[in-house]
Amino acid sequence: MGVFKETHNYLVTAPEITGPWSEPVYLNSSGFDPSLFHDEDGRQWLLNMCWNHRPGLDRFHGILLQEYDHARKALVGPVHHIFGGSGLGCTEGPHLYRRNGWYYLMTAEGGTGYHHAVTVARAKEISGPYEVDPLGAMLTSRGKDGLTLQKAGHASIVEAGDGTWWMAHLCSRPVTREEVRRCILGRETALQQVEWTEDGWLRLVGGGQDARERWPAPNLPSCPWPKAPETTEFAPPMLPSEFQTLRVPADPSWLSLEARPGWLRLLGRESLISTHQQSLVGRRVQHLQVSVETCLDFSPETFQQMAGLVANYDTRTWYYLRVSHEETAGRVLGLTQMDNGRYSEHAGTQVTLPPGPVHLGFDLDGNRIQFRWRQGEAAWQPIGPELDTTRLSDEYGGGLRFSGAFASLACQDLSGRRCAADFCGFTYRIRE
Repeated sequence: MGVFKETHNYLVTAPEITGPWSEPVYLNSSGFDPSLFHDEDGRQWLLNMCWNHRPGLDRFHGILLQEYDHARKALVGPVHHIFGGSGLGCTEGPHLYRRNGWYYLMTAEGGTGYHHAVTVARAKEISGPYEVDPLGAMLTSRGKDGLTLQKAGHASIVEAGDGTWWMAHLCSRPVTREEVRRCILGRETALQQVEWTEDGWLRLVGGGQDARERWPAPNLPSCPWPKAPETTEFAPPMLPSEFQTLRVPADPSWLSLEARPGWLRLLGRESLISTHQQSLVGRRVQHLQVSVETCLDFSPETFQQMAGLVANYDTRTWYYLRVSHEETAGRVLGLTQMDNGRYSEHAGTQVTLPPGPVHLGFDLDGNRIQFRWRQGEAAWQPIGPELDTTRLSDEYGGGLRFSGAFASLACQDLSGRRCAADFCGFTYRIRE
């Protein structure tokens, strides 16, 4: 993370959560994690962490508070530095609540890694002074390697309709228990049941600081979220919501659901290491045991044209089962990888393909991943060795990373001719 950090904050509003959304209103640039608080007297306030670029000091300078004028669509009045942190460092993610005459400030501290924590402070006046919970962090996995839910922190609370209180927070589940733990699913969200004590502090029900995997469900009406189908059949007018594109929206200049009915067409653009124009459509890996499959129809004419199935973390780390072209062999299938910026092709994996569509897949099982392929009605065949899934993790490669692994469809044309690759269906099958 650089010394200087541009942190512009904007406000966008809508009459309904589905829109239409307004044009953004500029608020400030003093730090990230902005949060609005609506007080009982009708006044509105903006909180955000303060970024400190000065050498030798904590970059996370604490929490700022300023009033927001809805009529003027602007911040007004003095800026208050209301909280410098509890001593854990990296104070961020502020949320403000009011209850029984107290203002409660909930923050994330300790950084977004294995020292992550939730701390609470309170004050009688909105601008402070804020006193920290005398018991310290109310939720943390720090120093507790045996907990399944690690990196617990960055939370907000809500009172349910049955009167119970719940805290939503970030966490991660490492697939390895060695000294270097790795999380291929990235940051996840968990719920903890909380309660208010007689002396007015917020605690986990049952006490302690540990993030638990399960709680009895509250007495609320059932409201299940519809599950995505196991196999996606591509059709207009748009990609299903579980699919994402890289940096830019799906655009007819490189993606089409109409050019070949029932197929997703990608026009080849830049390589998988490009930070500009990639033709890539991905789905986040959300389970530790999953099988992914697709069918590809692609006829490359040069080694600079490729398309296939990717297990990817970012532009520096991925595994790629791709169809390409070799001068002597013609159309070929092969397994390539980028390992923290080092490119290689797995020896002995190249297969010459006859004309026609080819099925591509992989089986992910915790810290291992095995690619496979088939044509027509033939049985699936493994290709290449079992690979290390944990390289597709937040911890591998260094830096601040928390997106988790993706399963993606991609097409490249390094010659600039924009060859077309057609994909029929995308299966994401959860395995026990």
